[in-house]
This record gives sequence, C-alpha cells and structure tokens, in this order.
Amino acid sequence: MNKSNKLVRGIGDKGLEYSTKEDGIPKKEYRLWGSMLERCTEKYWSNAPAYVGTTCSNGFKSYTFFYEWCQKQVGFGNKDDNGRSWCLDKDILVKGNKVYSEDTCAFVPNRINTLIIKRDASRGEFPIGVHWHSRFDKYAASCRDWRSTKWHLGYFNTPQEAFLAYKTFKEVLIKQVANEYKEMLDSRVYEALMNYEVNEND
Repeated sequence: MNKSNKLVRGIGDKGLEYSTKEDGIPKKEYRLWGSMLERCTEKYWSNAPAYVGTTCSNGFKSYTFFYEWCQKQVGFGNKDDNGRSWCLDKDILVKGNKVYSEDTCAFVPNRINTLIIKRDASRGEFPIGVHWHSRFDKYAASCRDWRSTKWHLGYFNTPQEAFLAYKTFKEVLIKQVANEYKEMLDSRVYEALMNYEVNEND
C-alpha cells in the first residue's frame, strides 16, 4: 500500500486505498477516524483531561484498516431517532480503557454513550451521584438519565448510603436501555451493559 506523505494528527496514515471525501464532503469513516486520532493527542488532552494518555492500536493508525473495520461492525450504519449516527465507543467493552482498537471499540447509540460517560470534573469530593444538602443536613443522591433529566433519589446519613441508591438506580437504568436496543447492539456490548457495575469513581 502506498502511503501518504503526511501523517494525520501526527499519528495516522491516510493511505491511498479509500477516498476521504464523497461529493466534496468528508466520509463518515474519515470523520470518525480523524476524531479518534485527535483524542489521542496532547493538544486535545489539554481541554479534555479525561482523555489524557489515550492512544490507538497500530491497526487504527491506518485509515485503510479502520475503514474496512467499520464496514464489518454491528451498528456502524445505524442512526438514532434524531438522525444522529451511532458513536464509536472505547469504554463499554473494557471499562476504563484508554486504547482505541479493533478489539476494544464498538458502535453504540448516543443514548447509551451518554449514560456511560465519566464525569470526573463535576463529581466533587463525594462519590458520583452524591452531594451534601445543607438544608436537610443530609447526603443527597441524584442521577441524570440519557435525556439529562435529573432524578432525586433521596436523603441519607452517609455518603456511602447515598452512593448505593445512585448505583442501584443507574445500573437498572443501564439495563433498561440495553434491553431496548438488544436486537440492534453488538452482542458483546449488550453483555457488557447487562454486567456493568457502577463504582464511586465513575
């Protein structure tokens, strides 16, 4: 395979096997590939600390390889009810994963991706889903669903009790959404969601 002279994002080889545009518009595969490579750069990390240390496999550094991989993936051509293409996800099959690769990535609807995203910046000093409510002198638990609707789960004497309420609610919510998409999801994704465990540092 002939190589292009310049690496995309300083990482990826565009090659000459597949075009990057169709009718002057970047192809979906190329947009996904470029965005994935960008998340693997220090420049991106400066504004998105959760991605610090993120890398990609040797296979994914090749646009040719990535393009062909996409064609074989369950969910690649799917769109949600709003016409939005499914997301390339690296965290569901391997929780906490920092490597975009052919073995760790899958396509999922934004609805699921939103449920799983870590929220380190907004968590604060308490476990995820927990905050101190000064008016009632208690720890409060709350959880947002995929619509960003906030559910109040009660007041508790300890942060651990509040987190347990959050954990229970969130895991049930994830299973409910997984079952709604069961027939459309990669079987590996469905299994991972049904076994997904929320922890305090999510």
